[in-house]
Amino acid sequence: MEQNKKNAIIIGAGPAGLTAAYSLLTETRDIIPILIEADDCIGGISKTLDLDGIKTDIGPHRFFSKDSRVLDFWFSFLPLQGKRSKDDKLLNRSINLKDGGPDPEIEEFCMLKRKRYSRIYYLNKIFDYPVKMNLKTVFNLGLFRTFLCGISYIKACLFKRKEVALEDFMINRFGKVLYRMFFEYYTQKVWGRHPSKISKEWGEQRIKGLSLLKSLVNKFVAKKQREISLIDEYYYPKKGASQLWNRIADKIVELGGEIHTNTKAVNFCIKDNRVISVTTQKDGVNQEWQCDYVISSMPVKDLVRGISNSPADICNLAEKLPYREYMLVSFLVKNWNLKNNTEWPTINNICPDSWIYIQDRGIKAGRIFIPKNFSPYLSDDIDDMLIGLEYFCDEGDEFWQMEDNEIFDFAIDELIKIKAINDRTDIVKAFRTKVKKAYPAYFDTYKEFHKIRGFLDTIENLYCIGRNGQHKYNNMDHSTLSGIIAAQIIKNNGNKSILWDINTEEAYHESTSA
Repeated sequence: MEQNKKNAIIIGAGPAGLTAAYSLLTETRDIIPILIEADDCIGGISKTLDLDGIKTDIGPHRFFSKDSRVLDFWFSFLPLQGKRSKDDKLLNRSINLKDGGPDPEIEEFCMLKRKRYSRIYYLNKIFDYPVKMNLKTVFNLGLFRTFLCGISYIKACLFKRKEVALEDFMINRFGKVLYRMFFEYYTQKVWGRHPSKISKEWGEQRIKGLSLLKSLVNKFVAKKQREISLIDEYYYPKKGASQLWNRIADKIVELGGEIHTNTKAVNFCIKDNRVISVTTQKDGVNQEWQCDYVISSMPVKDLVRGISNSPADICNLAEKLPYREYMLVSFLVKNWNLKNNTEWPTINNICPDSWIYIQDRGIKAGRIFIPKNFSPYLSDDIDDMLIGLEYFCDEGDEFWQMEDNEIFDFAIDELIKIKAINDRTDIVKAFRTKVKKAYPAYFDTYKEFHKIRGFLDTIENLYCIGRNGQHKYNNMDHSTLSGIIAAQIIKNNGNKSILWDINTEEAYHESTSA
């Protein structure tokens, strides 16, 4: 390292860590970021897999933000398209484009603008997501169920529950009947806990101002006055999420930063309330790094475990922080029965959904997603039909430990149950991907997380960012923003409590003004 230069050890090369590294290199002149990544590649859970030549993301992430700093950051690496993409041209679909932007049919590096469809599979029918009280919903539910929903919602408006758990939060906004139809079981299969056992804070961060009343208001009030409850369009890298993060990583190295993969942070030496060194391990060999700053996006549980002389009570709380693991089962299929019943044309008339949320109580899969609806460039053959089933489980449980062939048989049976395919002969290829600690959870010792945060805040040169770094179910834009702000705080010697305020606004996290 050059004389008079400082360094920042950044744990985790996901969206938050990469953004922090690049921001330090461009916002400061004397701080060199050194990224430490335990995985063999960068991107965290926002990465693209190559499945025998067909690309798919781990739980594809829509690129969307209400914060112009985040959008400007993304677009500085992948400019927004200015010409129609392959499928828009083939189907003569109209979409607003950016004047002077790149042509995705010619340019490799560009961000696509995509139409958003996400819906719910329930009662063998497809419902809007979030639930909208419109004629389609009434038809799907039937008059009697709709009547019960209405009475239940009116009751919830008149007699508010004290909001202690997530269940209370949801019932107050949708009524007990809709809650039991569309929220209770789905939430339980995602988190492995009943909503009555989960903190209301999850709803405050993920559902926020959304309610049935707002859904009705959005339908009938003037466009200029209404709040759009979920985005109608989003952005997505032409070749998948990794295209963006790899481009940023290349720039970090070009500017003098370092990225070390297959390297795990195992110990943090603290002296006078500052981290003075970080010990990493690679291939069984330890290396000690002297440091001026540490920016951590690693799971809080692992961070506290690695801090020398952490108080026993804090270690105990952190050790019991809950997480939920993620499993992606992908199939290349030759027949797909879920057809398009919208006005938005699609290739081979498949359903246009980014995701389909599975609310059926007899199905373990939480969501189905269709990569080609995110980008037609994820495969050389636009007719390829790859689908992903997303499962949620705990590391070490029976489902997590099942063999690949067992998982494939299980998932195929579920596709047949919902009539997405006819039988096993519709499956061409199968793939499985497992991700540990994908979702920080809001139960068990989480209710005392403020004590863990209080301890971490006493370490003056330690900055916690990202989803796992803050044990907060952040979206990708929130993680990106945390990296930008961490660099600004270090540059200006600012108050790092600002980092913890990210994703605490009251509005729904994907809302905007129409």
